[in-house]
Amino acid sequence: MHKRHGAATAAALTLALPLAACSDDTAGANPSTSSATTVSHIHGLGLDPSDQRLYVATHEGLYTPDAKGEPQLVGDNKDDFMGFTVAEDKTFYASGHPTSGGNKGLIRSTDAGQTWTSLSLSGESDFHALDYAHGTVYGYDATNALMRTTKNGTAWKNGATLEALDIAVSPNDPGLLLATTTEGVARSTDGGRTFADGKEPVLAFLSWKVEDALYGIDPAGGLNRSSDSGATWKKVSSVPGGRPQALTAVGAGHILAATQSGVYESKDGGKTFRKRLAVESSGGH
Repeated sequence: MHKRHGAATAAALTLALPLAACSDDTAGANPSTSSATTVSHIHGLGLDPSDQRLYVATHEGLYTPDAKGEPQLVGDNKDDFMGFTVAEDKTFYASGHPTSGGNKGLIRSTDAGQTWTSLSLSGESDFHALDYAHGTVYGYDATNALMRTTKNGTAWKNGATLEALDIAVSPNDPGLLLATTTEGVARSTDGGRTFADGKEPVLAFLSWKVEDALYGIDPAGGLNRSSDSGATWKKVSSVPGGRPQALTAVGAGHILAATQSGVYESKDGGKTFRKRLAVESSGGH
């Protein structure tokens, strides 16, 4: 693949979009946030397994919905969260940009986003995609167009140089990774050290929670599913709301997706969706 800054890929895919998400209770949220708060410019969704609360990584901090479904800021950090993933109970990894500018590198929270600790690569790297599996953080470093992995958050192994927007790791095989590119879905079988050329379909975001239930959403909002690790795909439905902004598979049939108009949830594998949170449309990453 041609080497180019990772942000160019997002532009080429026309996927530099706002994203969003939702939940039902209020524990851990900042009660000072006004009910007039609107969510836009979102980069990731995550569901905390400890309490099933949904978290939304945005351009202006991490949010979670209150009992009325209104977004509330978690903690007091309003930095730009780009890459975001829930690793374990109340343990999140993220990346992005401080409000003062620059790159955050890899950061971690062990209290469900209330506070964050810098682990490594501060000022050096901006991970636009993060995944946690097999005790490893897998990250796509958009600053350097580089696939990287770490087990302890500080010592990194560098992998392939490629242009990608999102990544997904097999829940059963730590060496099997997929990445979304302008050519289609690129596959690695060696933990991200090398990738084959992308093959259609062209997808924006991927999420892989269960081995035979790999989901991908295309640039038009079409939801696709693969039961053979991405070898073949079948379109399931279209997520309401237009262009996609984030995708999280919670289980084999439980999906959360953010589009231009809101965050939608399906519990039947994408056959039907219900809106969980409205999104204020925004023009870019």
